[in-house]
Amino acid sequence: MDDKHSQTHRSRSSEAGEAVDPPVLGLRANFGQFGLLVLVNGFVGGMVGMERSILPSMAEEEFGLVARTAILSFIVVFGLSKAMANYFAGRWADSFGRKRILIAGWIVAIPVPFALMWAPTWEWVLAANVLLGVNQGLTWSTTVIMKIDLVGSKGRGLAMGINESAGYVAVALAALATGWIAGRYGLRPEPFYLGIAFILLGLSLSILLVRDTRGHVIQEALSQAEATTDVPTPRQVFWRTSALDRNLSSVSQAGLVNNLNDGMAWGLLPLYFATTGMTLEQIGVLAAIYPAVWGIGQMFTGALSDRLGRKGLIVWGMFLQAFGIGGIAMSEHFSAFALHAALLGAGTAMVYPTLLAAIGDVAAPSWRASAIGVYRLWRDLGYAFGAVIAGVVADAFGLVPAIWTVAALTLASGLLAAVRMTETRPAPS
Repeated sequence: MDDKHSQTHRSRSSEAGEAVDPPVLGLRANFGQFGLLVLVNGFVGGMVGMERSILPSMAEEEFGLVARTAILSFIVVFGLSKAMANYFAGRWADSFGRKRILIAGWIVAIPVPFALMWAPTWEWVLAANVLLGVNQGLTWSTTVIMKIDLVGSKGRGLAMGINESAGYVAVALAALATGWIAGRYGLRPEPFYLGIAFILLGLSLSILLVRDTRGHVIQEALSQAEATTDVPTPRQVFWRTSALDRNLSSVSQAGLVNNLNDGMAWGLLPLYFATTGMTLEQIGVLAAIYPAVWGIGQMFTGALSDRLGRKGLIVWGMFLQAFGIGGIAMSEHFSAFALHAALLGAGTAMVYPTLLAAIGDVAAPSWRASAIGVYRLWRDLGYAFGAVIAGVVADAFGLVPAIWTVAALTLASGLLAAVRMTETRPAPS
């Protein structure tokens, strides 16, 4: 595969008898495209953020759902569709190019805000979340892959921190905005007008200004003298990332549990906050604190992992998440909820960009996009597992035991990473 692309690259370089310099790797050299992708990923995050504070309330008030498992069903279908889209985004990015997959992801999102505004039944909401999951999987995966392509091996943690920060700050701002709008104008249709704007801006930028980054992948592979005979098959990449490689599989399980507790935070915590007397606006603020701390924190934790290493941040980040979740279960007042939501966000900020950087450390350029796709498959299956586990336990035993169950699983994930994982950060040159 790389030989063919290399020949294509050389043939373009010699067109009209004029030599073309090969792509240069690095954040500074690619600042314009990198910044554009950060902006695009902000609109991607805004799409999922618009649901974050209001959809559980919408399920109860407008569709009459009572069982927690039924209410959380929108997260299950979102997680499953996003997980599968993540997997294929990685494979298709290697086969068809990054930009095409990014544009396709935005096109899939076009019906989502309209379906949420006008849904006559809960099944419409579920269908919209299938499309939203595909949108998130294709667009977010592609922006991750493209940023790793641009920066090369140095500054990978910083690049992932900036990418994830943009996405989750946008999640927080959209959650805050929709909570505020819903508190003043109602749950529908006004909060979902934001989604139309996000799609128009994200799709326009992706078509008109984003450039494909496969040339940077070729250049990195050539600089590392990577042999095409070393490229594993898609099946080998799947099993290596899922189970056989101790570092890649440790990253995959930590990502799954991270999003398992995020699924609980998304679907269960707004319901729990409501039982303690929080208003819709207060719930919107609490729903925004966690991803805001998560998003802003990643600006620092991604770069920190380039200096201190990946493993410590992953292990202690999972521990801090468990502590924050347990603290929420023991709290009853807004200030305590806000404090522990911030701790949950801080722990997630330590983990999220570091997991992606670790994948980039271990996987070679020629199969890195596919490995990221497999990792993100497992990571976003966590949404579905988290919603099912939290919903079943909540229906059987109550909301607080469900929250404690997720806290225990998060603690166990950190312990597993501590035992199984080794440091992946490349030695400073």
